[in-house]
Amino acid sequence: MGCVVSPCVFWIYYKAFDDLGIDGSEYPAPIASVYRSMAQLGVDGFSSLPNNCLNLCYGFFAAAVVINGVRDLTGKRWSRFIPVPMAMAMPFYIGAYFAIDMCIGSLVLLVWEKRNKTEAKAFIPAIASGLICGEGIWSLPSSIIAFAGAKPPFCLKLKF
Repeated sequence: MGCVVSPCVFWIYYKAFDDLGIDGSEYPAPIASVYRSMAQLGVDGFSSLPNNCLNLCYGFFAAAVVINGVRDLTGKRWSRFIPVPMAMAMPFYIGAYFAIDMCIGSLVLLVWEKRNKTEAKAFIPAIASGLICGEGIWSLPSSIIAFAGAKPPFCLKLKF
């Protein structure tokens, strides 16, 4: 479904906004710059990286290996307090909005598990899948509404 919906959404946004993907515009497409940088790295090699970037990557790789090792070696009682490096890296790759959604979802799950653990365990996968799918499916109607030029009654933008 994503192979059909995503190009349609992109086409609608592309036709609706002249400044799509430009920094400072309403839709700057920050993930596109990440993919462009990865493609450039694949073509040009490590020489396209800024100074000391590769050393920083080596350091973070080593830190991730050490953190995962410590997590594996400590008992179950203490390992739950040690963060998973992959989970810490995800917001840098896909954006902060996803991390905020995950935080809110995790807090809801925590409260739900405190109230009724068996019900939460049974329904959380279905609810999480539905919310993720719903957010993805909503992008098409949202882009059509934006293309039509409809203005919401108020605007809320979070700047970090």
